[in-house]
Amino acid sequence: MSKLPLRSRSKESLRSRIKESKGFHLSRREAIEAGIATAAVTYARSAGAAALAGGRSELEDRPVAVDVELQVNGKTHRLSLDSRTTLLDALREHLALTGTKKGCDHGQCGACTVLLGGRRINSCLALAVMHDGQSIETIEGLADGEALHPLQAAFIEHDGFQCGYCTSGQICSALGMLRESRIGMPSYVTDDLMQARPDLTDAEIRERMSGNICRCAGYPNIVAAIRQAADQQP
Repeated sequence: MSKLPLRSRSKESLRSRIKESKGFHLSRREAIEAGIATAAVTYARSAGAAALAGGRSELEDRPVAVDVELQVNGKTHRLSLDSRTTLLDALREHLALTGTKKGCDHGQCGACTVLLGGRRINSCLALAVMHDGQSIETIEGLADGEALHPLQAAFIEHDGFQCGYCTSGQICSALGMLRESRIGMPSYVTDDLMQARPDLTDAEIRERMSGNICRCAGYPNIVAAIRQAADQQP
């Protein structure tokens, strides 16, 4: 007579005891044994499925390197980047241009503002590969040697900062905003939409700069600095 393996004998014994029990009632011991056996089978199956899924996800998540040419502050930089790299991370982590700050990383605070073809954008929301060959201007590119840009000088003169973390984004955003004003782009508070060049009142400046947050609440000084720079521009 062939002997059954221990596991098979245990299962057969459990089945026979169940059948012999009156009304097929399980004892506490038998219920525990059945529960453990069921849990073991379920775990083995789920672990196998997870292993298969994990194998697929590793292939899917493997980074793809893309060659990118970034024109930053008049200089050409050739990089090989993960296709998921944001423009902000490319500037900070790969080009060491750390003047552009990472604040919220959700496009809500404006600390990462740079100029793309003269227009302000949130670099934390832009992929670097999307701007291959395009002209990018950061806070490091505004000064002319030792001579500060008029906006930079105005921020210093009017104390338009406290901790300074948001300042680079504020200045880049203000520069883009002044360019928008010069070409006649209206804002939500512009009174005369037919006016060729809207008057940059304090209300206009506050509205146009509303995407840049200063957690130190230096807004009056920031508006004063931008007002001075606006009055100096032709």
